[in-house]
Amino acid sequence: MFEISNERFEELASEALASLPEELSSQMDNVVILVENQAPGRNLFGLYEGIPLTKRGPISYSGVMPDRITLYQTTICQVCSNEDQVRAQIRKTVIHEVAHHFGISDPRLDELGWA
Repeated sequence: MFEISNERFEELASEALASLPEELSSQMDNVVILVENQAPGRNLFGLYEGIPLTKRGPISYSGVMPDRITLYQTTICQVCSNEDQVRAQIRKTVIHEVAHHFGISDPRLDELGWA
């Protein structure tokens, strides 16, 4: 397990988000990225909670709280042995969860190699 400060982990998460292509990041809407230690009762690197862009409509999507992408720092760090591995796992997790925001399913992400 590689230990990293919360501040550095958040910096790496910001870098991962900033590395997304502009054509994707500019289309993200009403979503917040959070960092927590671990998912309660689950072994996850990240979790998307919200209404994907493909399911939103003018009637069904108004006055809602932002979608949430949560990155789980302890879980990510447990599988890494250095900062470069943490950076890579954060980036993969961010891409995976942002894909859910765009309505891409886990089976499709698996086909694409991002599961």
